[in-house]
Formats: sequence, structure tokens, C-alpha cells
Amino acid sequence: MHSNQPCSPLRRSFWPGTCLVVGLLLTGAVQAEKADRNLPLNAESDALRYDDARQTSIFTGNVVITKGTIVIRGAKVEVRQDAQGNQFGTVNGSPGFFRQKRDGVDEFIEGTAQRIEYDSQADTVRFVGDAVLKRFKGTQLNDETTGSVIVYNNTSDVFTVDGGVANRTANNPTGRVRAMLTPVPKAGAPVATPAPPANLRPSNQLGEGQQ
Repeated sequence: MHSNQPCSPLRRSFWPGTCLVVGLLLTGAVQAEKADRNLPLNAESDALRYDDARQTSIFTGNVVITKGTIVIRGAKVEVRQDAQGNQFGTVNGSPGFFRQKRDGVDEFIEGTAQRIEYDSQADTVRFVGDAVLKRFKGTQLNDETTGSVIVYNNTSDVFTVDGGVANRTANNPTGRVRAMLTPVPKAGAPVATPAPPANLRPSNQLGEGQQ
């Protein structure tokens, strides 16, 4: 994975800012599965309320939605379609779940959040509240990013991450964006086995832990 800065040799890095912009372009223009946007949306749930005037369907109870390689799960999903056929979905869950294959490679983008907003017209997915976005190579986790709000652009394979007050937890009292990014291996180089996440704790004293 490449960003505007050189790849760090460290397995896990923590950015001091509250907003991170990362490009998922690896070798060439690898994008999310292009055929997904033109495929029908299928949904299963415990209950459905359909509003024909607003062209809106509200699914509740163990909702599972598929659209090509896209898989969406949540407790409640509202789907709206405009006159041009563009589809807009809002997923609420504890948390909601989104997964999509990347075009031309055995890679998947997978994310969770308290609310997920899918926009087929802009081809974006917005994760809001306790947001986590992961990239898998096959079944192996390759990259992982957490923040308050993550916006993933399917067309460019670029995502933005916001931290701040809303991202504060007991394990992350500063609320800063956290990311684990695996360097792209050189041709013929063995793939490193992912190391376990670092066990971080807040420090209240400058230089704490130094000899």
C-alpha cells in the first residue's frame, strides 16, 4: 500500500494527526469490482416496509444484502433508489458490516461501523462511529485502519480517515487515527507473517519508560 510518504519498515504505525489519507493503489489501477454497480441488489430480513412514493425500502432484523461481490449486514438497512436507478443505503447495526472484492485481484475490502452509508452514484462507502476498515489478501489481513469516520472511494481505491474526540475509547484516549499498513514486498521476496498488534497504554509523563 502506498501513501504520499515513504513506506515505513515498521509493522504498525500511528499518525499524530486527526486525518489520514491513504491510497490503495498497488500495481496499476486496481479498483473495486467494477461489475458490482450494474448488478441487482438482493436483500433478506425479518421484516420489510416499502414506500413506493419515496422509492424506499426499510429492512429490519438480521438484514443481509448482496450486490455482486458486495455483502452488507446490519440490524436495520434503508435502501433508496432515485429516478436514474442510483441506489443509496444506510446501515445501522452493532456494528454494521460491509465487504467488497477488489477488481482483478484476490483482495477484499471489509469494514464495520455503527452506521454505514453506501452511495452507488458517487461509488463511495462512509463508515461512521467506531469505524474499522481492513484489506485482505485472500484470507490474510494486510492492512487495518480505525477512526471516527472513514470514507472509502470505490472508484479510486482511496480512503480518508478522521479521528478526534468522537474516536476516544479506553484503549485510545487521544482519539487519534490508528493504522497498520503492510509494505508492498519486492518481487520474489517472502511475505512476512503479520505480527500481533502492539499493546499500547497512555503515558502521562514525558520520557516515561526511558532509562
